[in-house]
Amino acid sequence: MVSALSRRLLCIALVAVLACIVPPAHAQAGVAGQPLGVCLLADKGQREDELIRHPERFDCTTPQHRFGSGDFWAISDTIDRRSTFATPLALRFASLWQAQQTIHFLYADGAVRSWQSDRRGISPLIQLGAVAELPVPVRDPALVRVLFHVEGAANLRGVATGLRIATHDESEHANLVLAGLYAAFAGMAAALIVYNLALWCAMRHRFQLHYCLLLGALLGYTFTSSGALAWVAPMLANNDRLRLNYLFIGLAGGAAALFTRSFFEDQPMPRWLDRASRIAAMAVPLSALAVALLGAVQLRVADLLYTLAFAGLLAIVVPTLWGAWRQRSHFLWLFAVAWSAPILLAAVRIAAALHFLPWNFWIDNSTILSMGLEALVSSLAVAYRIKFLRDERDAAITREVIARKLADIDPLTGLLNRRAFLQRAIGREEAQQLLLVDIDHFKRVNETLGHDGGDEVLRLFAAALRHAAPEPVLIARMGGEEFALLTPAVQRIEPEALLASLRRIRMPFDMTITSSIGSCTGMLATDLDWKALYRCADSALFEAKAAGRDRARALRLDAA
Repeated sequence: MVSALSRRLLCIALVAVLACIVPPAHAQAGVAGQPLGVCLLADKGQREDELIRHPERFDCTTPQHRFGSGDFWAISDTIDRRSTFATPLALRFASLWQAQQTIHFLYADGAVRSWQSDRRGISPLIQLGAVAELPVPVRDPALVRVLFHVEGAANLRGVATGLRIATHDESEHANLVLAGLYAAFAGMAAALIVYNLALWCAMRHRFQLHYCLLLGALLGYTFTSSGALAWVAPMLANNDRLRLNYLFIGLAGGAAALFTRSFFEDQPMPRWLDRASRIAAMAVPLSALAVALLGAVQLRVADLLYTLAFAGLLAIVVPTLWGAWRQRSHFLWLFAVAWSAPILLAAVRIAAALHFLPWNFWIDNSTILSMGLEALVSSLAVAYRIKFLRDERDAAITREVIARKLADIDPLTGLLNRRAFLQRAIGREEAQQLLLVDIDHFKRVNETLGHDGGDEVLRLFAAALRHAAPEPVLIARMGGEEFALLTPAVQRIEPEALLASLRRIRMPFDMTITSSIGSCTGMLATDLDWKALYRCADSALFEAKAAGRDRARALRLDAA
């Protein structure tokens, strides 16, 4: 059953991973518009009017990140499109760590229009997806090309990447698609936080808190990386928004390490792996903090350490899953399915950060896509684990109940044993009637039928007592062939009627079995009361035996 379900979920996860890596056509609206190629040139004091008409001076073959940090000129391919009042155009490009930008638009008539950022950088231009969008000035001549002058470029991923020319409708559609994506993740994450916090209040499992911390950090990352923060706080510099990106995703990485460790905490983990998990849980957020604090000084070094810390986090996932598999963890399959997309896409992001892959909008936003899938499936994993813990608890309670019952029950007859009988009997406040019932000549029964036959007689006799006595009566096997019945004096049992019922028992081989009864009525509040009441009933039983057996005798406690 579990294997079949795991196979189905694994197929769903693989489809989702592929969907994240290769978005369908309608999802490409997130990177709306016509893509533009970009060529780069290091800034050595050139003037824009010299460069904008001479694109041949730019390097179009060397990857941008190889130029290092500094000031640059970047020029686009030929555009040849008109921006009119009916169909206004906008220039869209990726948000990167830079101090200042100046953008020049060259038109077919030779005119140039310019825009320059202030101390906030491109923060006023940020749209959803953290894509900057600058309206192209409306003019009748066609737009020929765009020239960027970038100052203080860290050049971690590039200087001018993701350039596109989009219409107003394409831009709006992109914002709507991404708003739906971010809102869906944020709503789901908020609901899962409330759900898991409520469960934690009831169950107190650490992995629930770590999961809430992970989702909370991802919510913060979604708020900053989506560009929503730039809308809420337009005076915030874009580089400061990027610092918060690092902090939140670093906190999410540390929380993911804690969640992975605590999710399998019932499985013994090698000491080196436990230590590595703790180191990774601290290294990732600390490296993100280093980027935020030292970004203006040594951003490339801090970013490399941050990327390596995340690679170390991924490196401990494999031995953790391997150890859980060797320990036959009940939760491994769901955990593996839930984290397959985040692990794969985190590896892709690390490869992109190390420049093994080119910059891509969907790789840059893969964290939200993959963690959205992870949040859905991990909620199933958490629910499955809680169900498993509940089943374990219920099984333990059932075992305890059975153990207590077995400790209280005579295994042969199913009646209370002497200890359980006394526990329930002593302490009653009202007067009680105690009846001691003893099978006559039971030794002869064993000699005639054997011990197995004698056991069957005891079982049949006990069943007859249960059938003959009313519901509130306590019935116990006191030992051997002696039985006891206890009932409130106001609901007393007639010994003769009980004897008549016992005489009707059909015994093995139609053997005739008789019994004798001694009864006594008195208080039963303390151990001393029990001893006195038992002596009284035992004396009555002795009188019944002495009188010829197969009869009942009753005494009063004061008379005994």
